[in-house]
Amino acid sequence: MKLVFAGTPEFAAVALAHLHAAGHDIVLVLSQPDRPAGRGMKLQLSPVKQFALAHGITVAQPRSLRLDGKYPDDAEAARKALAAAQADAMVVAAYGLILPQWVLDLPRLGCFNIHASLLPRWRGAAPIHRAIEAGDAVTGVNIMQMDAGLDTGDMLLSQALPILPSDTTGSLHDRLAGLGGQLMVQALGQAELGQLHPVPQPLEGITYASKVDKAEAAINWSQTAQTISQRVRAFNPFPGASTVLAGETLKIWAVEVGDAVPMAGRVFGQIVALAPSGIVVAALDSTLIITELQRPGGKRLASAEFLRGCPMQAGQVLG
Repeated sequence: MKLVFAGTPEFAAVALAHLHAAGHDIVLVLSQPDRPAGRGMKLQLSPVKQFALAHGITVAQPRSLRLDGKYPDDAEAARKALAAAQADAMVVAAYGLILPQWVLDLPRLGCFNIHASLLPRWRGAAPIHRAIEAGDAVTGVNIMQMDAGLDTGDMLLSQALPILPSDTTGSLHDRLAGLGGQLMVQALGQAELGQLHPVPQPLEGITYASKVDKAEAAINWSQTAQTISQRVRAFNPFPGASTVLAGETLKIWAVEVGDAVPMAGRVFGQIVALAPSGIVVAALDSTLIITELQRPGGKRLASAEFLRGCPMQAGQVLG
């Protein structure tokens, strides 16, 4: 099948690799413009652009697709490129730009989206983060026929995936990315045979996965230990949960829920003990054991190794 692909991060690059390996003719790739990143703030190519260039696929990077928007020249150039592609379908995965109706109408079979949740739960920008943060036991991938709404289109294929107690956004992302690529290849095969059967999304159970902000990273020690644990896992690897000790911000990468402790005389975030298992901290209902953390400019370390270079004492308060 002749395809246009639109995506930007690693999640999308995995799907693009699956489509390429399946033998589809990918005639054009759309990706977000190169952006500065890292300590040197050098322009970085998106993972999707890197894959496309490595495989000789034409790349376009419009700042907008709105013909009446802020960058009409970019949109018009993209319109000409998309029209010239004469694609059977457009596959979209974590692209980052809203597709106006003229884009949705161009491909013969329309536009398909790979979405990392079981719709209508967690529509929006950060479905993987929010599923872990909320303590969901199950997530999955939906292949959706795109319409003009925000993740509101009809469902074409879906497959559930359990969220493991040890899952972080990073580990769950990798599993969902592979599943998304597999399902998209399957969906395109069925589309060629006219075997896809669109199903409208339920009107109940709709939730929105808002974009994760760095300001959310600070741990609130007055929450339950389980809630904090979920947030630490959800914000790993980005933006990384954090707390403050003696004016220094520490990244908290891994924790375990500990035992209930008497709260009389204690304050939230107080270090209860320094144990072989980790740094034991008082939360709302029980202790939380920090097992991996990091100082500014330092490496991620297991708690025992961290404490050899940065001593702590019971009674100190985090946050």
